[in-house]
Amino acid sequence: QVELAESGGGSVQAGGSLRLSCVIHTTDGNHYTPYCMSWFRQAAGKEREMVAGAYISGNNPFYADSVKGRFTISRDNAENSVYLQMNSLKPEDTAMYFCAADTLCTQQQDYWGQGTLVTVSS
Repeated sequence: QVELAESGGGSVQAGGSLRLSCVIHTTDGNHYTPYCMSWFRQAAGKEREMVAGAYISGNNPFYADSVKGRFTISRDNAENSVYLQMNSLKPEDTAMYFCAADTLCTQQQDYWGQGTLVTVSS
């Protein structure tokens, strides 16, 4: 059983920063390093969207247009972790943020965290 646990959400004012963290572990103690790790978000009344994704090398991460230049995804494969540094936050970034893991970085992911709430006030 693969479990993902996010942390780092909170409330900030517009222009502020937050850093989200996600740790992956398995209940049987086996090591699992997913090829793709990604961040999604879902705002109230909206569909879930992929925010950023990174393959195992960490090279060439990709971002949603709405966050390019403001968000940075990074991975620590040794720690089975993925991070999302969010700068210059805007009220429209308010959402529940989820980390996900799978072989490919697509909208369909095998494993999901429970989510962490980010609220940006104007």
